[in-house]
Amino acid sequence: MASPLAAASAYANVARLTADPAAALARSPLGGGNSETSFTSLLKDAIGAVNEVGKKSDTQTRAMANGKSNMVDVVTAVAETEVAIDAVVAVRDKVIAAYEEIMKMPI
Repeated sequence: MASPLAAASAYANVARLTADPAAALARSPLGGGNSETSFTSLLKDAIGAVNEVGKKSDTQTRAMANGKSNMVDVVTAVAETEVAIDAVVAVRDKVIAAYEEIMKMPI
């Protein structure tokens, strides 16, 4: 189960990234170098993290079915998975919208 401190830290990191994304990218290990490789690794890491959250949710659900877990942990794991999938869908929608916008540009 995620602690309130971890959640607050995650929100603070997101707020810092949205406040000044250029500075945050320059400080990160992904800044500079080959941007294609950086984007690819970032995307792989994000999809991998969502996959891990989904596996955790499945594990908690199976444990609950076997009577070895409590309902709070299952609901928390399922909610975390739902948030992660919603974030992936939102990013996908933004990428598609950006692609459509680029395709509308005159050459």
